[in-house]
Amino acid sequence: MKHLSKLGIVTVVSAALLASGCASVDLDQYTNTQKGAVLGTIGGAVLGAAVAGKGNRNKGAVIGAIGGGLAGAGVGAYMDKQAQDFEKQLAPQIQSGAIELKKNADHSLTVTMTSATAFDTNSASLKQAFLPTLTTIGSIVKRYGKTTLDIEGHTDASGNDKINQPLSEQRAAAVQSQLASLGVQPERMSAAGYGASRPRGDNKTEAGKQLNRRVEIQIVPVVQ
Repeated sequence: MKHLSKLGIVTVVSAALLASGCASVDLDQYTNTQKGAVLGTIGGAVLGAAVAGKGNRNKGAVIGAIGGGLAGAGVGAYMDKQAQDFEKQLAPQIQSGAIELKKNADHSLTVTMTSATAFDTNSASLKQAFLPTLTTIGSIVKRYGKTTLDIEGHTDASGNDKINQPLSEQRAAAVQSQLASLGVQPERMSAAGYGASRPRGDNKTEAGKQLNRRVEIQIVPVVQ
């Protein structure tokens, strides 16, 4: 099944709501629970298309490993509850900026850790002070096992690709390895490095570079 873009999801949801008398829809104004209910009425296959293609893992193998995926109508509530647990258990880290949590329109969650809090400069070794935070992240994603984790390493544009690319890969792999040691199923995870190719900020400023030096965990629901 081909990847369905965010716009495609909006179009489908819009059609469903138009059928019920609504003139238009802004997907971002709804909670994951509400979006899940709407998508559930038109079939879980639509939501399955939304997450297809993320990571390089075999979806059938993942579904087998986790004992079955989620049904369309229940995905939103499942991911909303997971987000609430992140917000509650990691409130100090979120407030301090040690990590960021973003709820995405396709039901996935993005957990971002900065190099300043997770890694020393030019190092792929996790800081000892950050390990308790990663332990909490691990305990949450273990509890919500019907998801996959795409772990992505990113750098700023300082230096060159010969340095940045392997560093980004090593940092993503370090997070993957630590989560595996905490009991997160390897079948659920993939790790990749993108060097400086996906900046969040302006590499001409120090603030922008700081945004770009990060590891992101894309937490994606697995739909049956």
